[in-house]
Amino acid sequence: MSHDDAMTIPSTAVTAPEPAGTPAGSTPERIGVIGAGYVGLVTGVCLAALGHTVTLRDIDAAKIDALHVGRVPIYEPELDMLMSEHAERLSYTLDLAEMLERSDLVFIAVDTPPTYSGDADLSRVMGVLDELAATGADARHVLIMKSTVPVGTGERIRGELDSRGLGQVGYVSNPEFLKEGAAIPDFMRPDRVVIGDFDPAQGDLVARLYEPLGAPIVRTSVPSAEMVKYASNAFLATKISFINEIANVCEEVGADVAVVAKGMGLDARIGPAFLRAGIGFGGSCFPKDVAALKQLAGNSGYHFQLLTSVIEVNELQKRRVVGKLKKHLGANLEGRRIALLGLAFKPETNDMREASSLVLGGRLLAEGAIVTAYDPVVDGAEDRLRGVEMADSVEGAVRDADAAVLVTEWSAILDADWRGIHAAMRTPLLIDGRNALDPGTMGRLGFIYEGVGRVAD
Repeated sequence: MSHDDAMTIPSTAVTAPEPAGTPAGSTPERIGVIGAGYVGLVTGVCLAALGHTVTLRDIDAAKIDALHVGRVPIYEPELDMLMSEHAERLSYTLDLAEMLERSDLVFIAVDTPPTYSGDADLSRVMGVLDELAATGADARHVLIMKSTVPVGTGERIRGELDSRGLGQVGYVSNPEFLKEGAAIPDFMRPDRVVIGDFDPAQGDLVARLYEPLGAPIVRTSVPSAEMVKYASNAFLATKISFINEIANVCEEVGADVAVVAKGMGLDARIGPAFLRAGIGFGGSCFPKDVAALKQLAGNSGYHFQLLTSVIEVNELQKRRVVGKLKKHLGANLEGRRIALLGLAFKPETNDMREASSLVLGGRLLAEGAIVTAYDPVVDGAEDRLRGVEMADSVEGAVRDADAAVLVTEWSAILDADWRGIHAAMRTPLLIDGRNALDPGTMGRLGFIYEGVGRVAD
């Protein structure tokens, strides 16, 4: 297949995965996954649900031990149930040679965290190549890159494989588009599947894995596939920062950003997704990928000014919360008791990477405030928010508080007894950092309510 232009293979009917066997039209494959973290574990379990035999390999002995006894090391809805249902097709190991022996198609799903410069750290990816060279792989193996890597990485890896005597090993780029909290439906009902390859026959092997899902399959070159991932996340982050800027202007001119976003989103050219103003994005993907794309452009001699602004707006948005608190409580927050409601970067995950709560907690402690916090899922946050008092309920977090900040819109928090919360607080000041509560309702309950770009009824 020529890669002069990207080709989309459309599919229409979605075939639901059959829990007891292989979906119609699919041939069972022997699949290996290197890295049993968030992406690797979800990918492996979902492929097992599609009828394939999957061996997950990780270097973390504690994680592998947990998986052996059916304990999921991350919080992701439906994952534990799916893992249990298809346990007979899932195995876990620390031994790369064992995984290679059991596998033909090998997904690489290791972390590529940001370096201090903003570049993606590819040391774990290159470490996999070192291990493969030492352990040995043969012509039946095709490496499938799920890790988010900068454009050009695939060509670099292809060259490394060739120079290390692994020229017979295939390589395909297959970026992931999983949302934490909705990873299972995202895998099983994807908007699209992107496959970049050097050899179309190897890309065909990967495409066949996804055909039963009925999603559009975009076949292209490896560099273009790598760029699709970065460009997608950067665009979504840009929408978030844009609507946050609009919200900030709304606060100055008396407009309501919720209404503005609704009016914008009804335009088919814009759409409603990612137009919800708040205190900024976080997590393992957007901050890292936006910074990496900006750095990639800079390394190539291009100044990506738009992404510089996206990053700046996102950082400042979190800190605006402190300004809102000072507006109501006075310039000196020392000794004030502030409750953070929610710690994870978004609902339905226990992930605190780049979470707004980290910035807010640290900033408020630096201001001398007494900070309490509650999250229904996150455990062990004390290590990341030293000095913050952890509560085991919303009511416990807000008791005698001078203000509460809604950081993560968990249903357990949104559905809490807000009348009781009002009664428990010293000062019923509520900063809704996610615009998830109704201003009129909160006002009628007696709260001093302030959202992000909202107009109180």
